[in-house]
Amino acid sequence: MKPERTLAMAGVTHAALHAHLMADGNEAAAILICAPSPGPRQRLVVRNTILVPYEACPVRKPDAIVWPGSFIEDAIDVAEPEELVIILLHSHPVGWLEFSRVDDESDARVIPGLFEAFGTSHGSAIMTPDGAIRARLYRPDMTSRPVDLVTVAGDDISHWWNDVVDGIPAGRPLAFTGAMTAELSRLSAAVVGVSGTGSIAAEQVARLGFGSVTLVDPDRIERKNLNRILNSTSEDADQAAPKVEMFADTVSRHRGDGVAIGIFDTLGTREAIEAVGQCDVLFCCVDSKEGRMYADLLASAFLLPLFDVGVTIPTFTNEGKVAIADVSGRIDYVQPGGSTLSDRGVYTPEGLRAEHLQRSNPAAYQDELAAGYIKGILEEAPSVITLNMRAASALMNEFVARAFPYRQEANRNYARMEFSLAACDEEHYSEDDFEKKDNPVLGRGAAEPLLGMPQFRLVRKGTA
Repeated sequence: MKPERTLAMAGVTHAALHAHLMADGNEAAAILICAPSPGPRQRLVVRNTILVPYEACPVRKPDAIVWPGSFIEDAIDVAEPEELVIILLHSHPVGWLEFSRVDDESDARVIPGLFEAFGTSHGSAIMTPDGAIRARLYRPDMTSRPVDLVTVAGDDISHWWNDVVDGIPAGRPLAFTGAMTAELSRLSAAVVGVSGTGSIAAEQVARLGFGSVTLVDPDRIERKNLNRILNSTSEDADQAAPKVEMFADTVSRHRGDGVAIGIFDTLGTREAIEAVGQCDVLFCCVDSKEGRMYADLLASAFLLPLFDVGVTIPTFTNEGKVAIADVSGRIDYVQPGGSTLSDRGVYTPEGLRAEHLQRSNPAAYQDELAAGYIKGILEEAPSVITLNMRAASALMNEFVARAFPYRQEANRNYARMEFSLAACDEEHYSEDDFEKKDNPVLGRGAAEPLLGMPQFRLVRKGTA
């Protein structure tokens, strides 16, 4: 069953909550203030947390806690202006990932007060020493519904399912097993850019068994790219078929109808942003700086793990002849609350301005080779599928390593991976190698304007 209700948080948020809630073997408390994502799936992202000080609690035992209501009043002050969702979280240091009778009675006393203040959905949650979280949401009539999935995107990507309370040995399915496929069948992936690397990534996403695949691309198939877009045909090129429609149709033939959803547009549209904001993981396979910027902002706002891929073949001139300098690729994993693609210099304000000028006024900016695979050569149909295969495979294996850890080293050491086919070399960089700047978009969810950008503000009928 795919999750109807999901609670998502950044790894840094989860780490801070775990440190506070599991400090001394006694129960502790915190409050989560969550922003919504656009429907139909109810996906809540943790925007703020309030840690209830230990000394403020009259009672703290391994199986009991009493804490003052003033902190709930503080949470209401923060959440009410935007009608955010409040979730009351406390720890179960003894390790029982079930709501107790005492928890039920406490909710019955406290939660109605939240609804008296505002809102139509608030909830409660528990955390156990292994970091697992279970949550539930209440309606104003105090009927409750479980949060089907709690997900954390940090150095590792964690999933806790409401209907698997005790989990499995080690708490996670083993990588590359049928159990991994079974879990992926409940998750949704977005692939932005369905061309060279993107079509290969989308193929792997579908074959790995993701329950739904959202494809975003504004381009149509041409004969010049038949040599590097998987599943494309001469007939597709003759009909100028949208890449997303061709690929969605291909997926339906081996996965069934409704698995792949195509959005024939750029990521810089409200429809695409809202659709991708419903997903559990984002794979960015675009060749534009603007596309990467939107993916970067979207992943931060909706607390999505982001995997970005880029390939290039730089050249140099030697005795009047053009020669290959390198054949290289880059994979970046961006976790919410960590360093962004912007922080890492994948795109810059100067690059965005130049790209916009190139697109809007080509006569004023002659750099037609900048977006090509082979730098310095105008090649209409570059034969780069082997390079793209290498990069797309690394992209997908990076996701598997995060969600179903198998590396001998900590995943934190692999925030970026670069490979050189010319040098037969591979380098990796830690999350700690990048400077992290303030991120005002983090955890915004569907707050208007989307991604904090005025052009995406929802304009209602009758308003200007």
